[in-house]
Amino acid sequence: MGIVEEAHNVKVVGSGEKTIVLGHGFGTDQSVWKQLVPYLVDEYRVVLYDNMGAGPTNPDYFDFDRHSSLEGYAYDLLAILEELQISCCMYLGHSLSAMTGVVASIFRPDLFSKLILVSASPRFINTDDYYGGFELKDIEQLCQAMESNYKAWVSGFAPLVVGGDMDSVAVQEFSRTLFNMRPDIALIVFRTVFTFDLRHFLSCVTVPCHIIQSSMDVAVPVAVAQYLHRNLGGKSIVEIISNIEGHLPHLSAPEATIPVLLRHISHDIYNSDAA
Repeated sequence: MGIVEEAHNVKVVGSGEKTIVLGHGFGTDQSVWKQLVPYLVDEYRVVLYDNMGAGPTNPDYFDFDRHSSLEGYAYDLLAILEELQISCCMYLGHSLSAMTGVVASIFRPDLFSKLILVSASPRFINTDDYYGGFELKDIEQLCQAMESNYKAWVSGFAPLVVGGDMDSVAVQEFSRTLFNMRPDIALIVFRTVFTFDLRHFLSCVTVPCHIIQSSMDVAVPVAVAQYLHRNLGGKSIVEIISNIEGHLPHLSAPEATIPVLLRHISHDIYNSDAA
C-alpha cells in the first residue's frame, strides 16, 4: 500500500472492469457507503477512502492550510487515483466530496467518465441573486457553538441535518462519526464547506453530472440542484428523491436512495435527458 492509500485508508473491493470511486461528506467516513457497496462489487471495482480529517484518519496528516479549500481535497482525490493507477472512473460524491469531484474534474477531466453528485451545493450562503439556504450569521453561530461545546453541538446538529430524532439509527451513526473527528479539525472542515463559493467554476465542468438530492434537505434547497443543472458546462441531469428528508439520504433512507444511485451509476445521460 502506498503512502496516499495508507493516509486515506483506501479500500478496493470488487473486480469489475469499470471503476467507481465513492467520496463521503463532512462528518462521515467511508462507512457511510456500507449499504450501497454490496450492490456494486459484482459489477464494479469499488474504491473507498476517507477524507483527510475524518475520524479514522491520522489527524497529524491534516493540513490546516491545504484543507481550507476544496482544491486541497481535489488534489487528495487525484493523488489517490494516481497511486492506484486509475486512468478513468465514475465518481460518486456526497456534499463536500461531490464538489471535490467537480473541482478535480476541472483539473483532470480525462480521469472521470461521469460525476454522481449527492446533496451537492456550490455555495451554502445566500447572496442578493442566489439562494443557498443560509445567512452568513447562521454559519458563524454554528461555528461558535462548535467551539464552545462540541458535544452539545453534535447533539443538535446531527438530528437537524439527518432529519430525525437522536434515537434514530441514522442520527446515531452520524453522531458517532462526528464524534470521531477531532473538534478543531471538524471546525475547520465545517467552515471550509459552508463558506466556499464554487459558482464561478461550474461553467468549466465538462464531465457529465448526475445531480441527486432529497426533496427536503435542510442544508441544500432543491433550487440549488436546479442552479447546478443550469450552470454546469457539460451535460447534467437532476433527480429529486421525493418524500425523503435530510442531507444524507443514503444514510437515512437507503431503501429509497440506493435504487436511484444504482440507476444513475448504470445509465449515462442522453441528450434528451440533459435538455
